[in-house]
Amino acid sequence: MAKSAPSQRHQRIEAEMQRTLAELLSREVKDPRIGPLTVTLVTAARDLSTAKVHVVAFGGAKAPPEMLTGLAAAAGFLRGEVGRRVGLRHAPRLEFVIDETFERAAKLTALITAAVKGEA
Repeated sequence: MAKSAPSQRHQRIEAEMQRTLAELLSREVKDPRIGPLTVTLVTAARDLSTAKVHVVAFGGAKAPPEMLTGLAAAAGFLRGEVGRRVGLRHAPRLEFVIDETFERAAKLTALITAAVKGEA
């Protein structure tokens, strides 16, 4: 069975959750383990039971391991606030993951640059 593209409503909810979480994490959450970060992507399950929140330490710095611990501790508060602010009857359970997309892109760019220099 082929996986269909998310509906416009689903995409809108994910985008609104991303904006809301970014605001909450920068203004409301005071846990010193979290520090400055960027919410790069939110991917919610089709039934909105769970949502994976991709984060990266601000400025592309290596994320400290305790950052995920702090985010997990704040997940209950964030879930409630996201549900209220986005207008969801049942807010999804939030799972935080470190987004390594930028790190992988930098490695690929370095490999390509090295290969091009090797040919010249």
